[in-house]
Amino acid sequence: MTSAPSAASTPSAAISGTGRQETAQPRPGPGQGPTDGLPLLHVPDAADTTTWVGEQRDELRAALLDHGAVLVRGLGIADPADVGRTLRQLGAVPLTEKETFAPRETHSEGVYSSTTWPPNQPMCMHHELSYTTEFPSLMLFACITPPATGGATTVADAAAVLDALPAELTERFLREGWLLTRTYGNDIGASLADAFGSEDRDAVERYCRAHAIAHEWLPDGTLRTRQRRSAVLRHPETGHRCWFNQIAFLNEWTLDPAIREYLVDEYGPEGLPFNTHYGNGDPLDQDTVRVINDVYEAHTVRRPWEAGDLLLVDNLRTAHAREAFQGPRHVVVALADPRRTADCEPTIEVTLP
Repeated sequence: MTSAPSAASTPSAAISGTGRQETAQPRPGPGQGPTDGLPLLHVPDAADTTTWVGEQRDELRAALLDHGAVLVRGLGIADPADVGRTLRQLGAVPLTEKETFAPRETHSEGVYSSTTWPPNQPMCMHHELSYTTEFPSLMLFACITPPATGGATTVADAAAVLDALPAELTERFLREGWLLTRTYGNDIGASLADAFGSEDRDAVERYCRAHAIAHEWLPDGTLRTRQRRSAVLRHPETGHRCWFNQIAFLNEWTLDPAIREYLVDEYGPEGLPFNTHYGNGDPLDQDTVRVINDVYEAHTVRRPWEAGDLLLVDNLRTAHAREAFQGPRHVVVALADPRRTADCEPTIEVTLP
């Protein structure tokens, strides 16, 4: 998803035993840089789909490094167990999710349901767990049941997004990082058990101290946290600097206006389940959040889901989103290959805010 590759470097040329390969192009928009889109690999009809991923492991990994995301069609993935097997065939190390922002079901180690989110509300572009000190560098999305309409898992090149954002915006985030504030206990978003794996105060506090998260308990037992993170990281393999965060996605101005108004009225501006700020704590205005989302939109690449599809995503290099949808949608997610923020040249030191 940088410059267009030569024929020799396309996934179909690199991976033996593949069928045809296609490339999706991003939606047209201002500031769009050159891109090779989202490669689509077709598994040959004669291939043994239960072993194909393992046989093509190195080539798939190479294609993912080249393109940032690859969609494989024809594997016939039918349930979460198939996703777990695929994860093992890739030689990936499963990651146990911590600090989730919304509940989801655990199927097996590293394999989860999609995040619980209203189907009529899109999930904007973001990088999974970008606010943690150790995040998944690899993500798998597997479509068991495609929705009737919408619901695509879309992607965007994080290096191209960084280049397209206004310099005055990125320069401040480079200096200050970004601040995430969260409130647990208002029945909206993740519970303590969802996020920390425990409701025990001592266990939660130990986790917060170990991961540079400032925390306070309110009189009603609600937990409020603050954590400052780098907005830009460097990819250890490609060397690209990437816009890697959830600044826009978790900001109040990205919420549906009616939902935002309800939450502010119900819990107050400081009691939102999550919100983002400049690294020094200053609020983000609506125009700044809109600019970020507009740049994401200009670099968005989409392919509609088909049953059995597998999407591999380099979580550092590539942001992802989910469109609103209608009808049943069953997409299983896997998180793997943990990577420490400190190993990706953060622009600020991770310390208590």
